[in-house]
Amino acid sequence: MPLIVMVGMPGSGKTKRAQQIAEYFEKEKSKEVHIVSENDVIKNKNLDKNIYFTDSHKEKEIRGILKSSALRQLRKDNIVILDACNYIKGFRYELYCASKNSKSTQVTVECVVRLEKALEWNSLRPDFERYTKETFDGLIIRYEAPDSRNRWDSPLMLLQSDDTINFEELHSFLFGRKPPPPNLSTQTVPLAQSNCLYDLDRVTQEIVNEILGLKKLGLDGSGVELCGIKGCILEHVPEGVTPAQLARHRRQFINYTKIHPPSESGPNNASTNNLAQQFVQFLNTTFSPS
Repeated sequence: MPLIVMVGMPGSGKTKRAQQIAEYFEKEKSKEVHIVSENDVIKNKNLDKNIYFTDSHKEKEIRGILKSSALRQLRKDNIVILDACNYIKGFRYELYCASKNSKSTQVTVECVVRLEKALEWNSLRPDFERYTKETFDGLIIRYEAPDSRNRWDSPLMLLQSDDTINFEELHSFLFGRKPPPPNLSTQTVPLAQSNCLYDLDRVTQEIVNEILGLKKLGLDGSGVELCGIKGCILEHVPEGVTPAQLARHRRQFINYTKIHPPSESGPNNASTNNLAQQFVQFLNTTFSPS
């Protein structure tokens, strides 16, 4: 069930560390380990990674493949290692919400290396694996280092290039604690009709809080899967949207739902997943620039 998210600048040794971690848990703990590799996905797509990392649409597509592949392989007792740059904090937040929805623990492992060493290691790569200077510099500029104060980056294990991995500590992070409780809006149990409005109030407030939290991080919330719910994605958020405006849209949706309550069964029932998806769909329609 646990998910290990590898993070680091290019040439920081993420793949080597991922392999060391996998080997330890397979041999010493008899765990089934799956490594989901960004490099493998790029190769399977016949992409040049120097072109890939300068194409935001391709990057978004590959991140979606990596995320779905990692979550698909999560099981009760196995370990999934996501071996990728994972340099975008919004993507790490998505992974956190999704793993929480799967009732899984998650650990962030950052491979820390001096810039000079990363450049040296990159120069030793075969030509087809080497980052160009333009791509390398671009990734360094865009790199958003994990912060243990952020719940989605915690617990955080930092690995310097010459560090020995503390495997027992890593094992404790993965198996010695309970996964974070899923949000109300990630629960799939249908709600009783009598409680629908009460839960509707809570789930819509949670969505609003998610959007405001992302805005504080400098993200607009668009393109991020909110609360780890599949399909619960904002397509567009106007620049400068305020908490008061979000609160007004929330009240409008609640009032509409009071007039048109969801059924107790069927595809549009009052489960929290459906309520969350319907609210986000309402926001997408409201925020549509057309």
